[in-house]
Amino acid sequence: MRNLEHPMLPYLFLIPACSIVGMFVIYPALQAIFLSFTDFNMITTPSYVGMANYRGLWRDPFFWSALRNTLLYLVIVVPLLVLMPIFLAMLVNRAIPAITFFRAALYLPAITSLVISGLMWKWVYEEKGILNYFLIASGITDTPAAFLTDPSNALFSVMAVTVWSGLGYYMVIYLAGLQAIPRHLYDVAEVEGVSKWQQTLHITIPLLRPSVAVVTVMSSISAMKVFEEVYVMTQGGPLDSSKTLVFYIYQSAFEEFEMGYASAVGVVLFGITLVFSLINLRLLGKKQ
Repeated sequence: MRNLEHPMLPYLFLIPACSIVGMFVIYPALQAIFLSFTDFNMITTPSYVGMANYRGLWRDPFFWSALRNTLLYLVIVVPLLVLMPIFLAMLVNRAIPAITFFRAALYLPAITSLVISGLMWKWVYEEKGILNYFLIASGITDTPAAFLTDPSNALFSVMAVTVWSGLGYYMVIYLAGLQAIPRHLYDVAEVEGVSKWQQTLHITIPLLRPSVAVVTVMSSISAMKVFEEVYVMTQGGPLDSSKTLVFYIYQSAFEEFEMGYASAVGVVLFGITLVFSLINLRLLGKKQ
């Protein structure tokens, strides 16, 4: 019985999980940091070049364009994925007939492959696609809109797909938070004559802050590493208007075979994502 109470026993149970994380997360990350200081094309052995790759990033207009697109993605997509699922969760947090069906229907995009979603929306966005058909039929426009072929529209069209595919996922997180709020708080508020809007403002929103923190961090990371939608729908075009950092990493590594340069971009992306995540957690932690 004493052996079962040994202080090192919990750490022994963690060894398998830590080994997997170390093998598939920590080691590749450290390898990427090492390669970012080298010139490596996957054929010859890596040669140390110091900060040359990072100096190259500073002078690379394609890197700055991809960074600008990624930050724009973050600024627009994250607030939508933080706020809109709250209202969806409130909508489906009701005991009405067929509510399970509606929850499943809203969650369906989250479990659909992003490749399939991208191909479907690419067809929707086409010049003769269903969206342009409805826009013309309803009289909103006389000519088909260039959703994916106009540099001013392409990135926002891809953003819409990201928001669409993430709404149901984050809705479930908020729904779990809503169902964890004690019902008696609302009962007391109703007895005191508090309106539904005031209940939402002073009970629901404050008690959902832990869920908001989780959704903010997760959606920020997701927005920073967007790739599948861009790859399937626009290939970073037109004129690099929808190229993001992760897509630029893919191009540098697997099309131009500049693994060292791609690793440097990846390290910069990791640093930016870490900073945004820490800021979000700190700000939400203070409000908590």
